[in-house]
Amino acid sequence: MILSRLAARPLLLAAGLLLALALPWMVYPPVALDIACWALFAAALDLLLGFTGLLSFGHAAFWGGAAYIAGIIALRTGLPFPVAVLGGAAFAAVLALPIGYLSVRLRGIYFAMVTLAFAQMVYFVVNQWRDLTGGENGLQGVPRELFGLDLSDSFVFYYAGLPLVLAGFVVVWRIVRSPFGRVLASIRDNPARAQALGYPVDRYRLLAFVLSAALSGLAGGLFAIGHGFASLESVYWTTSGQVVMMVVLGGIGTLWGGVLGAALVVELNDYLVTSGFEGIGIVTGTIFVIIVLVFRRGIWGTARDLLRSRAGGGRAEPPSGEAPDGSPARPEGVGSPV
Repeated sequence: MILSRLAARPLLLAAGLLLALALPWMVYPPVALDIACWALFAAALDLLLGFTGLLSFGHAAFWGGAAYIAGIIALRTGLPFPVAVLGGAAFAAVLALPIGYLSVRLRGIYFAMVTLAFAQMVYFVVNQWRDLTGGENGLQGVPRELFGLDLSDSFVFYYAGLPLVLAGFVVVWRIVRSPFGRVLASIRDNPARAQALGYPVDRYRLLAFVLSAALSGLAGGLFAIGHGFASLESVYWTTSGQVVMMVVLGGIGTLWGGVLGAALVVELNDYLVTSGFEGIGIVTGTIFVIIVLVFRRGIWGTARDLLRSRAGGGRAEPPSGEAPDGSPARPEGVGSPV
């Protein structure tokens, strides 16, 4: 209760903004950009997973598809990079319409597997369409154009792209605290009752799916522009698995947890790579298992519960992203909360 109240206060939001502004001073600027992009990606997935109850293993299609489209726009038109990034986000939203329309009617693990199958189809198309995407070589030399400004320095580009990331977070925050977000939570908790009350459940799920995809595309497009390339790895299924891991590590249905999970995973990967360690998957997988066993509600969710229990007093209404019994949001068919 305490942490959820603080999250709504301007003081904590201001602290988060200051941390975002100070991030490239604290870590290597390209790593800071990675953290910002992956944090938005995690928040976008959490909108679907934690607040709608749908576990998607296909979001790499939207992150990577937008990365390629943003890179193509920047390479072939020379438009300012925000236009290219927004073009990638728009493409992700359009791509999500048919995928979501065919997927949201399914439940539980069937939904997860169908989204994974669609993502692999996108991967196949990107790999085979070599004239447009570069195939296995990907897109190289993506420019960072912004009305003639010199954005070659990663430190400068971080601040140029930060407003897009912050705008994405504002959209997610507004969605989950709007009447629309409340309907999504009710559908997540009891879809049959929401249907009985007259809400078109599948339409709400489809809209949440498209919004999540668009925000994922916004993050993916900025990631590609920031690094100057788009590769096949961005549309591979492991990218979907990595962002799911970030959300689970931080805490499903918390938003802030996804940001924390993204920062931890990106920093850990960067540390292992720079140290020359090759078994990155072994380390990250082990840490993931430990945290799931010890912190069943994620790091952020567990810390919130500890503060709530120490504060004592009466039981308050659970914050957004939790079920009425106080447990974190659970996707259908996924089992016990993490």
